[in-house]
Amino acid sequence: MEKIPSLDNLLKTLQQVPYLASKNLYRVASHFLHMEPRAVEQFCKVLLAAKMNIEKCSVCCAWKEKTGMCMFCSAAQKDQTIVCVVESWQELLAIERTGGYSGVYHVLGGAICPLDGIGPEDLTIDVLVDRVAKHGVKELIFATNQTPEGEATAAFIARKLENSSVKISCLARGVPVGSSLEFMDRLTVYKALSERRPF
Repeated sequence: MEKIPSLDNLLKTLQQVPYLASKNLYRVASHFLHMEPRAVEQFCKVLLAAKMNIEKCSVCCAWKEKTGMCMFCSAAQKDQTIVCVVESWQELLAIERTGGYSGVYHVLGGAICPLDGIGPEDLTIDVLVDRVAKHGVKELIFATNQTPEGEATAAFIARKLENSSVKISCLARGVPVGSSLEFMDRLTVYKALSERRPF
């Protein structure tokens, strides 16, 4: 079968997008190819504008407009002394959607994973440690993912802050609301038992 160079280039470019499953490459390529030229042009303009106008906040490392203030750090109703530490923007949004958290955030930009070549220096850990030292932070809440990498990252940060007076806590672990014990994996049930709380 003869190759289509332009299609091959499109597919190779799409392969560079993380989180885009290989099985969806042809669907996404087809979507763009079916779009009107003007719509493709508009899509590219929006993407380029976002790249040019969005940056990471120097305090919490969440996305913000270059010309504006961070929507979290500048929010009057947010308690700036309580910082929830997350791996990515997605986890920040998940917590924010609950409407039950009144503190601010710190986005690490991932988790320590030597196998993927990601070390502490690749994350915003130093920015966080500096923030704790200079911005009157009283409590850190670790909301890293419950994976070996997420746990190792939280433990690494806790060690770096062991001489500070900041209180360190983490999200509760255990049985999800509305689930049955018979369908839970052993680790989840173990965590729920070992980290039980008063009724």
